[in-house]
Amino acid sequence: MTINRELFDQVMVPNYSPSAVIPVKGEGARVWDQNDKEYIDFAGGIAVNCLGHCHPALVAALKEQGEKIWHLSNVMTNEPALRLAKKLTDATFADKVYFANSGAEANEAALKLARRWALDKFGEQKSQIIAFNKGFHGRTFFTVTVGGQAAYSDGFGPKPGDVVHSDYNDLAALEALISDSTCAVMMEPLQGEGGIISPEADFVKGVRALCDKHNALLIFDEVQTGVGRTGDLYAYQGLGVTPDILTTAKALGGGFPIGAMITTAEIAEHLKIGTHGSTYGGNPLACAVAEAALDTVNTPEVLNGVKEKEALFRELLNDINEKHQVFSEIRGKGLLLGGVLNDKYQGKAKEFLVEGINQGVMSLVAGANVVRFTPSLVIPDADIREGMARFEAAVARVVANNA
Repeated sequence: MTINRELFDQVMVPNYSPSAVIPVKGEGARVWDQNDKEYIDFAGGIAVNCLGHCHPALVAALKEQGEKIWHLSNVMTNEPALRLAKKLTDATFADKVYFANSGAEANEAALKLARRWALDKFGEQKSQIIAFNKGFHGRTFFTVTVGGQAAYSDGFGPKPGDVVHSDYNDLAALEALISDSTCAVMMEPLQGEGGIISPEADFVKGVRALCDKHNALLIFDEVQTGVGRTGDLYAYQGLGVTPDILTTAKALGGGFPIGAMITTAEIAEHLKIGTHGSTYGGNPLACAVAEAALDTVNTPEVLNGVKEKEALFRELLNDINEKHQVFSEIRGKGLLLGGVLNDKYQGKAKEFLVEGINQGVMSLVAGANVVRFTPSLVIPDADIREGMARFEAAVARVVANNA
């Protein structure tokens, strides 16, 4: 059997359009394709590979658990799930944990919990969910409707109701929408897919105050910002605002599929036995790997290192921009950074991604106008410099192609 990009078109549903490059091996911040070409990975599987590829601690955890027990239904619990849940609650505001397979599932659980909490405490009229334009919360029908990009939810029939959207960083607009009928406000503490948009400090505090005023829950979607990505274990810890419910996935497993919703004991009690569930949620393999990832990331060395590596990324991106004049700004926090394309290069973010692959560096986009970088949190400085040299070569090619 020949394994190549053409086989994808033969056997896979056409909702993706992957590169012709097929990586087969990874180590740290570097990957190699079928032709043994090397790439520096600044994409991290979209903020998933928080410790790079094949990190020894994660490999060891997977091997060890793989020789013990792989799966149990939630008719029984398991040791890795309990250990991970205890470490998550010890490290955050939360008292209780619900495990799922992905960020979308964690967000689905958060939204269902918020609705059930409001129904139990206040009645059927308190069901409104407010989220933000350009937000992204997953691809289930509920989460994609709550997400603030209609293009992702249009075309599938009637959408879940009583979901409205406001503009991010516009507190007055939210104040005009929120009422005592609002059960929850859902937001990313730094918008990822929407363009790497950081929240203004007064906005986040204002959202918290409005939720308190109207007895609404504040849900932080930390699927992309969590597990060290911004330089804090979770982004809320650097904002001085604590949510009622938080969701985490992506980097939580360092590449192994796992998600979690965490919350307080008072709120959690409204998901009574039988109200929600997941076949694979709390899987021993996933939880063992996630425990190793959390233990490795949640240290002063790694979290402070994220802030130091952010400074190096910004320095090198600014150097590139001084030479080539493609970005209007570099925004984001920690190792969730975006180069915002200036007027001349509007709509061309994918050109930088594609040319980067040609030059041996992997990046991402966040919409059509932002080149996104979400590398390993422990990427060596030498790899950052080498990757940026390759990225500069890509930028030079894009500039020449658009001259």
